[in-house]
Amino acid sequence: MSSLIKHPKDFYAGLMYAAIGAGAIIIARDYNMGTSVRMGPGYFPTLLGALLIIVGTLSMIRAFLRQGESIATFYWKEIFLVLGSVVLFGLLVRGAGLVPSLILLVLVSAWASEKFQIKSAVLLAILTSVFSALVFVKGLGLPFSIIGPWFGM
Repeated sequence: MSSLIKHPKDFYAGLMYAAIGAGAIIIARDYNMGTSVRMGPGYFPTLLGALLIIVGTLSMIRAFLRQGESIATFYWKEIFLVLGSVVLFGLLVRGAGLVPSLILLVLVSAWASEKFQIKSAVLLAILTSVFSALVFVKGLGLPFSIIGPWFGM
């Protein structure tokens, strides 16, 4: 018996896009929309959510029309490492500061790759954190401490 869904990867990716888009619209529904000339805080998330729903729907429709490969396995370790690194960044950024938190984010998320090499991961972490500190803290003036109060700075 053949499945109605011919391309499971497209179908589940589309489902994920549509769910994230619907979530954005639900969260933004209490925000003021404004107009296209004078946008309120709910305008962009609602518009982006609607676009995600459209892309997700098109991807799900395509999954019924085009043949594709099935989903071989679910990579739990990689998912937990990448999502965990983002959660770790969020928990540490106020106390440790932008640079140490970003270095940990890059190192932990890079560990999820099969091609992980500590030298290149450390180099990437350092370059990313220096670039982010220069652009976001110095250039744009965002209120992040480069090195946080936990380190006495």
